[in-house]
Amino acid sequence: MAFDVARIRGLFPALGDGWIHFDGAAGMLVPEQVASAVSTAMRAPVSGPGGAFPASQRAESIVTAARRAVADLVGADPAGVVLGPNAPDLIRRLVDAMADRWTIGDEVVVSRLDEEANLAPWRRAAKRVGAVVRWGEIDIETCELPAWQYENLVSARTKAVAVTLASGSVGTRPDVPTVIEFAKRVGALVVVDATYAAPFVPLDLNALGADVMVVSAQAWGGPSVGALVFRDPELLERLPSVSLDPAARGPARMELGPHAYPLLAGLIASIDYLAGLDDAALGSRREKLVTSLGSAKSYHAGLLAQLSTDLRSLRHVMVIGDAMRRIPALAFAVAGKKAPEVAEYLASQGLCAFADDGTSGVFGSLGAAEVGGAVRIGLAHYSNVFEVNQLVRVLEEIR
Repeated sequence: MAFDVARIRGLFPALGDGWIHFDGAAGMLVPEQVASAVSTAMRAPVSGPGGAFPASQRAESIVTAARRAVADLVGADPAGVVLGPNAPDLIRRLVDAMADRWTIGDEVVVSRLDEEANLAPWRRAAKRVGAVVRWGEIDIETCELPAWQYENLVSARTKAVAVTLASGSVGTRPDVPTVIEFAKRVGALVVVDATYAAPFVPLDLNALGADVMVVSAQAWGGPSVGALVFRDPELLERLPSVSLDPAARGPARMELGPHAYPLLAGLIASIDYLAGLDDAALGSRREKLVTSLGSAKSYHAGLLAQLSTDLRSLRHVMVIGDAMRRIPALAFAVAGKKAPEVAEYLASQGLCAFADDGTSGVFGSLGAAEVGGAVRIGLAHYSNVFEVNQLVRVLEEIR
């Protein structure tokens, strides 16, 4: 495997700003090939689909290619790929369609590990129809999401189970296959948010067994485009359509057109970029993606291990959580300092990071507000040892 971080850094013009970017929670920087693809598509004549002229045919080909690219990324059928402006909007459409068939007393299961984008639509829909929301709790010491609890969380009234494949806040990768196993025993539909896992872990929806997977291209440096991927495309025909077109079939039933075609061109380029992370990867795009993301996983595991070890060696820094399986994201608190103070100090030293006040979401469940909140660190494909060392050096000096 050949994950050459120096070569990868050369793909990102934005790294020339001189800052060290640990702001992965907001998405990675944009590779040059993605920006070029969007720009090129905006200059080309692209019309709406359905016409017999080239501009219309170009629009249709872009949509088709975008579905194929996402299908290659997650290991699924292009016929099950729904495209939209962002993951939260697509989750809301899915939940609203499902909730049309819920009744009072039905149940949905969500988790404290999930981000708000994968929680709010379920809570709102449940409140609207009188359904019950049940929660998967996290271990406050390790930030693990114990899978065994789902055996008791699901019941014959459970309509859906929503769970993240990885936390963008604390990095935990829960045992999703076991969660799915318990959900399938009661016939519940399983929706997995793979937004934060997609840039770092090879995905295989068919092997995982979830019904729907959600991804967002911004997470890996793509444009503002999201996708819902249905493992069984026929499920799309069984859900109420949200399309404005009464004749819509397949993925179009969950889409509100028209598409932003230049952004879809950028989406395709961004997945091609992921496939090329390992310059020794061979074969089809799907095969290259599996190889490249496997290389990225190995590289970032080593970088994260170094960062975690170095931070834990600082007596005034408390790393939050210690999950066994992780993506390269972590959170920490500094003794005697509120998280916004720490983030401001890091910014004064040229490092980008986000602060969370700890009053809601994952950090609210962990009680992070009691220690002044948490600082979130998200590594990216272009993160390197020098940057990690700089972060540790700066935190050594903060008092």
